[in-house]
Amino acid sequence: MDGLLLLALETSPNPADLKFWAYAAFIGLVGVFLALDLGVFHREAHEVKLKEAVTWSVVWLTCGLAFSGFVYLAYEGHWLGLGLETPTYSTSEAIRSGAPLIVPGEVRGLDAAKQYLVGYVVEKSLAMDNIFVIALIFSYFAVPAKYQHRVLFWGILGALVMRGGMIFLGAGLILKYQWILILFGGFLLLTALKMALIKGNDDVSQNLAVRLCRRFFRVTEFYDGQRFFTRRTLKPTYSKNAAGEDVQDPPPAGSLSARWAVTPLFLALLLVEITDLVFAVDSIPAIFAITPDPFIVFTSNIFAILGLRALYFCLAALIMKFRFLKPALILILAFVGVKLLLLSAPPYLELLGLPKLEPVKIDTTVSLLVVLGVLALATVLSVVLPSRSGGRRVQVGQG
Repeated sequence: MDGLLLLALETSPNPADLKFWAYAAFIGLVGVFLALDLGVFHREAHEVKLKEAVTWSVVWLTCGLAFSGFVYLAYEGHWLGLGLETPTYSTSEAIRSGAPLIVPGEVRGLDAAKQYLVGYVVEKSLAMDNIFVIALIFSYFAVPAKYQHRVLFWGILGALVMRGGMIFLGAGLILKYQWILILFGGFLLLTALKMALIKGNDDVSQNLAVRLCRRFFRVTEFYDGQRFFTRRTLKPTYSKNAAGEDVQDPPPAGSLSARWAVTPLFLALLLVEITDLVFAVDSIPAIFAITPDPFIVFTSNIFAILGLRALYFCLAALIMKFRFLKPALILILAFVGVKLLLLSAPPYLELLGLPKLEPVKIDTTVSLLVVLGVLALATVLSVVLPSRSGGRRVQVGQG
């Protein structure tokens, strides 16, 4: 950290302008994690067993929670300018006095750590519904268990890029047009209402992206190992090697096509990416209800989805048994939507000819307790009052 700080100081003497280096260091750290994951621990395709999935879930959860300690120290010591000239929501009293909704200011370590933890828990909880949809995708395409990690790895990598772009675009918009926060809050409430009243379509084959891909590209009906694209026209055959392992046989002479084709594994990846994009549209406005600080929003969001792969293998077969999870997610979305509207809407009510109301800023500690309390209650109720039908059945890891 000292070497990075000295290099950054040589580039820009203003601590508030050093935050680029904080983002660069964090992205570098994530890159190391992903390289170790795919290049070392999952170099060979294999089925992820429950023990391995639990171990990695604990590792990612520990990393995500431990990062809150770094956030505390970094913001308390203003490492690389973190916590200086940082976008923060004004207090209710300041807004009543005519102050802007978002102002640059100093953020101390404890406040930053609490904001990070609330954002992390909210993002982690909203990812639960994502797990069920991914399970449906894998079940529909009958993705072999040993290839599911590869799909999730590249899916998460794409999600990091998409979410990063959406976060910084959103941060830039709310700093320039603070009324957009009202749209965010209203969107979250509408999403919660839609989740409560409208049943989702579980038919993966009707997805527009799948139909377009089948229309414009040649799509094979078989898997070619863990490849996303293939030139094979015949389904691969396998033989046993000396170690008793299945080894793919070479394609028969003259059976390779001059054109590349899309395998079902790519279609599964495509839908996983689209699924994350859809959920990101919900979850990113939710975390902006906690803080407008892009660094907190970005890091908590990324750490929450980094552990999604391991969490999937732990919970995909169990998530349907938590019958009260979806109502809990609806309540959390509704809560953060109301939280955002209570703070952002009052200054604009008079412009609409409505009675003037005072803005209300819900404390970050209260938000953390509410989110944790709702999740805990949903878990307890799911155990005490299980579904008679055993929940929706989804085949996971079937090939």
